[in-house]
Amino acid sequence: MSSQITVSVAGSERAVQQGTTGSDLFGGDRSVVAMRVDGRLQDLFREIPDGAVVEAVDLSQQDGLDILRHSAAHVLAQAVQQVNPDAKLGIGPPVKDGFYYDFDVETPFQPDDLKALEKAMQKIVNEGQTFSRRVVSDEEARAELAQEPYKLELIGLKGNAADAAEGAEAEVGAGELTIYDNIRRDGERAWGDLCRGPHVPSTKVLGNAFKIMRSAAAYWRGSEKNPQLQRIYGTAWASKDELKAYLDRIAEAEKRDHRKLGAELDLYSFPDELGSGMVVFHPKGGVIKREMEDYVRRRHLEEGFSYVSTPHISKEGLFHTSGHLPYYADTMFPPMEMENAEYRLKAMNCPMHNLIFRSRGRSYRELPLRFFEFGSVYRNEKSGVVHGLTRVRAMTQDDSHSYVTPEQAPAEIEHLLNFVVGLLKDFGLNDYYFELSTRDTEGDKKDKFIGSDEQWETATRVLEDTARKFGVDLVPDPGGAAFYGPKISVQAKDAIGRTWQMSTIQYDFNQPNRFGLEFQAADGSRQEPVMIHSAKFGSIERFIGVLVEHYAGAFPVWLSPVQVLGVPVADDFADYLNDVLKQLRDNGVRVELDDSDDRFPKKIRNASKSKAPFVLIAGAEDKDAGAVSFRYRDGSQRNGVPVGEAIEEIRAAIGSKAQITTAPQH
Repeated sequence: MSSQITVSVAGSERAVQQGTTGSDLFGGDRSVVAMRVDGRLQDLFREIPDGAVVEAVDLSQQDGLDILRHSAAHVLAQAVQQVNPDAKLGIGPPVKDGFYYDFDVETPFQPDDLKALEKAMQKIVNEGQTFSRRVVSDEEARAELAQEPYKLELIGLKGNAADAAEGAEAEVGAGELTIYDNIRRDGERAWGDLCRGPHVPSTKVLGNAFKIMRSAAAYWRGSEKNPQLQRIYGTAWASKDELKAYLDRIAEAEKRDHRKLGAELDLYSFPDELGSGMVVFHPKGGVIKREMEDYVRRRHLEEGFSYVSTPHISKEGLFHTSGHLPYYADTMFPPMEMENAEYRLKAMNCPMHNLIFRSRGRSYRELPLRFFEFGSVYRNEKSGVVHGLTRVRAMTQDDSHSYVTPEQAPAEIEHLLNFVVGLLKDFGLNDYYFELSTRDTEGDKKDKFIGSDEQWETATRVLEDTARKFGVDLVPDPGGAAFYGPKISVQAKDAIGRTWQMSTIQYDFNQPNRFGLEFQAADGSRQEPVMIHSAKFGSIERFIGVLVEHYAGAFPVWLSPVQVLGVPVADDFADYLNDVLKQLRDNGVRVELDDSDDRFPKKIRNASKSKAPFVLIAGAEDKDAGAVSFRYRDGSQRNGVPVGEAIEEIRAAIGSKAQITTAPQH
């Protein structure tokens, strides 16, 4: 006779038979793909212990989507080994918006291979294979996976997944070692993989809401010293409609790709002769960069900052004093030897600003003391992560540091957040939230953080309390802090809903101590300031890349490289239109005349592609009337506008920082 046990489901206690599984509890709801048992994710087929607190995990939750995507990665690996039994398995974790799986194969995957694999995946999905979990010893796993060298390596790293590879925690952890088998409807084992789980109850859950996206090369465990594998990326969603919406977003993102638009609009390029991650700005891109620099320089001066400037290189010891070496050694360029000393390209500006603070005695009357510079810094990013303007090796930061008393810190952080929010709005980024990055007190990275518990608690509380005053979402980021203190990152959404990390504000209680910074307090004592790092654009290069994609290259008038493009109907009217453009130029407007040999219709098409906010057209009627005709970005047109009125409309648009796309209403 079976006995009953008591479990808690959705906040209420229930009596169930011993041996009850998650499938028994939630089997009526097909959207439920897993469960949390006392806070831990588990497969639905597992038995629930007495007294457990059980929660359903469905596809509306991120955990549910991750499980779906991890299961899709396993189906992909099964399909690959069906087609190519000699393929060796790497790892296959869920990632943002999808999944990937790494394979060691003799020949790289081609587009036709990916299509065939997607068909093989669909067949496995339609078979309705179920996932079965087996606990195995290390010895049993090694015997079963003897032909899988990368899995054998992961087994050897069990319990230390941080050393294994990004995504390896999905396969090995600190606890039991498990293999998941895919079981056909006849009960036969179809395939198996080393995995920590959990998985969806059946491959049918994937339906037809998945797709293989692309393949790429990837080094095993992310190291260039290891073999190069082939990585297949895919995506999976809760429904076909969600998959379609995602693919539509991807298509729109491709149209907005800042690398593509940068070439089309002649803004910047990435010459091979310079090296990976290095950008040169062309004249039109230089206009955008200069406008941004002028804007943020003026705004810093308005907000009480003093402009400073520091060298591009320094003796290596400076970065030992600051604490950046050895913490950031991997992202700093190797040392250069000169005059019996080793020098480094600077990867950050803060150590040099500390030297300016320390150059003479400081009084409490000077605080807050604020330094700002356009600092060129250099990061030795891995080649695999370098991406256009958004991940470069040489960048310019609008870097600032505020030196304050501990009592002044909350007001200074509020001041900086107001500065940041105003800047984002001026550049048309109105949808944002804050992310609070704190230290990891228990994970494998806990040793990277310096400072006392009390210092971290105080700094974190100040940032959190101040951020909450702004009434925007504050998302926790455990373990994401800098080694010297917690930080707030402002995460902005662009026009198609993607999130970008933009500005950062960091509370630093370590560097002032390491540099011996102090000020004379009102009572005559020597005290240590708090240092607050802030970058409003972050990297100007990255901010420009985000703006290009946000606006799809169609910048607001004030930021557009060419604000007015003149197109004469025929050569006879070029001189007249050039005179109009000269008046605009004299009013500080950036103008250009299309005096090419192209026919008028082609000039109009080219003008549309240029994304200039205003196209001024002049023909016989315009010239006779002392007027021009406007053509706007949406293709609408307003004819016969007197020149004086046209100039005022354009000047007003530039001053408003508005995005002009259509004719104004009159």
